Amino acid sequence: MNSLKNTRTLATLFAFCLGVSAYAHAPSGAIFTTLSDGSEVNFNHFPSKEAVYLDGGPGPGAPQHAAGLDDGRYVFQVTDPSGKKLLSTDLPRNRRFDVVNGVISAIVAPGHVTGVDIDHNATTVQLMPYLDTPNPGGVYKVWATLEEDFLLGCLERGFANGLDVPDVGFGQGNFHGFIPGHSKTDNYKVKDLVPIEIDTRFFDHDTGAILDGLGITWTDTLGATNKKHSYYAPNLMVFHEAHVENVEPGTHLITIENGPGYKVEHVHLPDGSVVDGPTTVSVRIPSNQRKTLTIFIDVEVSLE
Repeated sequence: MNSLKNTRTLATLFAFCLGVSAYAHAPSGAIFTTLSDGSEVNFNHFPSKEAVYLDGGPGPGAPQHAAGLDDGRYVFQVTDPSGKKLLSTDLPRNRRFDVVNGVISAIVAPGHVTGVDIDHNATTVQLMPYLDTPNPGGVYKVWATLEEDFLLGCLERGFANGLDVPDVGFGQGNFHGFIPGHSKTDNYKVKDLVPIEIDTRFFDHDTGAILDGLGITWTDTLGATNKKHSYYAPNLMVFHEAHVENVEPGTHLITIENGPGYKVEHVHLPDGSVVDGPTTVSVRIPSNQRKTLTIFIDVEVSLE
């Protein structure tokens, strides 16, 4: 037993010496904020902090073949959009959940209220307790990362027992033990409704028909990623778009790639220019943006 324990300790130290970024990776699938029953709200705008639950899997609008989250144990946190201010107030040990078959199956420790997703019978996890965001627009950012990656991130900050430390701090691309490149993030709002969003629409190159179920990868200003798919939900003001909501000021990346059954032909950028083939679009949100703003990216695809 001691030999096995020593082997694991050496493996952890070896991974740390390699560097966290060389050892870990972002999980597949997506996380998203919902109500307790897994249903969405307009513009990710919630009536109260208590109303916000974390859900995970293929994501809204994803096709049946889309991958869910990697199975395993995860840690989550709530921060301001910059990631510098940790808002979650309980220990990381109490902010853990398990993923089985691509969706959240259970919380690990008591302390967070749970619900049931009406679509996948998955567990949803209430994000409370957490502090009010210092962001003037009322925007929050929720993160999720695999527990082993979180522990490596804590070790990078000098804490070997990160699950029992309220906050290991911030610095050098490490956000309280969460490494953006190894994490999923989503933004939501609890305040006045002034949505700033990036919407990607997909069209059949031959017929011009608008298409649902096609995906993009959103990389936020910190380097964390999430998957979004185009879908139609007029009650939520989603009109055949891969919807990235409540984005913070700074540069966001929208990566558009070929997918199962389709090939990217042309990407129409927000400035009116056109790029041929798969690409990553850089979208800059000004820091002085105080009014509703929707930035559109239109993609022509050939169906195979």
